[in-house]
Amino acid sequence: MRGLVVDFGGVLTDRGPDGVGEPPLIGAVLAAREAGIRTALLSNADGPGEPIPWLDRLFQVLVFSGDVGVAKPDVEIYRLTVERLGLAPAECVFVDDLAVNVRGAVRAGLVGVHHTSVAATLAELSVLLGVDFAGGPSYRG
Repeated sequence: MRGLVVDFGGVLTDRGPDGVGEPPLIGAVLAAREAGIRTALLSNADGPGEPIPWLDRLFQVLVFSGDVGVAKPDVEIYRLTVERLGLAPAECVFVDDLAVNVRGAVRAGLVGVHHTSVAATLAELSVLLGVDFAGGPSYRG
């Protein structure tokens, strides 16, 4: 796999079972990017809203349904996202906490990961991307 596409709310915001500290998936996305994996944020939000400076450290591509006029789980938004990454759908993993959105990604040709827990998602991404996420980097430092 050469690309990682993730949802924001429910995935990047999941702080894990203790509910404190930096959400672990943020460090995982940064570790993937540092390992040469192309990264994208795909959100059904209207747009980016207030600037979040560290998003640029995590993602080469930001796609918001409000900006592009199509939303998950429509296959076109996944195709648009991977096209902007410069990859084929089969080269990308998509992570979302909503199963319907994961099914949309799979219909578009991506590998889908249904985020149900931080530990399960990190374990699955480690296998799919070949990146060890234990003690990964922080977006803050």
